[in-house]
Amino acid sequence: MIKGIPVTLYTKTQTGTDPFGRPVYEETAETVNNVLVGEPSSDDITNELNLSGKVISYVLAIPKGDTHDWEDAFVDIFGQRYHTIGVPTQGIEDNIPLAWNKKVKVERYGG
Repeated sequence: MIKGIPVTLYTKTQTGTDPFGRPVYEETAETVNNVLVGEPSSDDITNELNLSGKVISYVLAIPKGDTHDWEDAFVDIFGQRYHTIGVPTQGIEDNIPLAWNKKVKVERYGG
C-alpha cells in the first residue's frame, strides 16, 4: 500500500497593510498528512528551468479532499524549507483511482 508522509504547509493570512499600502501577512503552520514526495522527471526539470528559471526539487502529490492553497506557499519536507512553483495541477477526484489528485512542484528555499 502506498502511504505518504506529513508535511508542514505555511498558509498566509492578510493581517493589514504597511505604510506603503502593501499587504502584510501572517504565516500559520498546518500539517498536511499523507503527502507523497517524488522526484521530478528530467523533462520536468528542464522545462521549468527554461520557463521560469526555477529548479524543481520534488513533486508533491496532495491527497484528495485537500482544500489548502498551495500556490506561492512554503512547505517543510524532511526538515528543510521549500517553496511551491506555479499553480498546482489537479485532476478530477472521481476519475483518479488512488488517494491523490493534485500535483505541486517545489524548489529548495534558502541554503
